[in-house]
Amino acid sequence: MIIVKGIPSAHANHYRYGGTDANGQVPLQVKAEGKANPCRHCLQLIEEGDDMLILSYRPFETVQAYAETGPIFLHKNECAHYQEHQLPVWFPHINPAIIRGYDQQDWILYETGSVVAGTELTPACESILSQPKVSYVHIRSRFNCFQCRVERID
Repeated sequence: MIIVKGIPSAHANHYRYGGTDANGQVPLQVKAEGKANPCRHCLQLIEEGDDMLILSYRPFETVQAYAETGPIFLHKNECAHYQEHQLPVWFPHINPAIIRGYDQQDWILYETGSVVAGTELTPACESILSQPKVSYVHIRSRFNCFQCRVERID
C-alpha cells in the first residue's frame, strides 16, 4: 500500500506568509490561468482566476548533490494537505510523468528512474517501492517539476 503526500503544510505556510523559496526569493503571486496549475500542497488544480504562488522548491531537507530544485505552484490561500492512499484523480493526465526512487540519504537510485504514462503511475510507484533500498518516490511532470512524494506503508 502507498501513501501520497503533498508538500508539508509548514513549507506551504512559510511561502504563503512571505518566506523565501529555494532561491532566496519571495514567491510570485499571480492569478491562475488555464487548467494546468496544480497546487503541490492539496494536490488539486488551482481554479482559473484564483490567487496562486509560483516559487522555486527543493523537496529535500538538506542541500546535497541530488537535491533538485524547480518551480511549483501553490494556492495563495490555505488549503487542505493531501495525504491519501491513492493519487489525485487528475494525475493520469500528467503525461508523461517522470518517477524515481530515493534512498534514506535522499540520493537518486538511478535504476528506478522511469518515464511513464500518467495512467501507469500507481503500479510504477508500487513497483519501485517494493525494492528494499527505496525509501520514497518522487513524481515529476515532463518538465521535471516536482508533483508529490509517494511512500510505502509497511
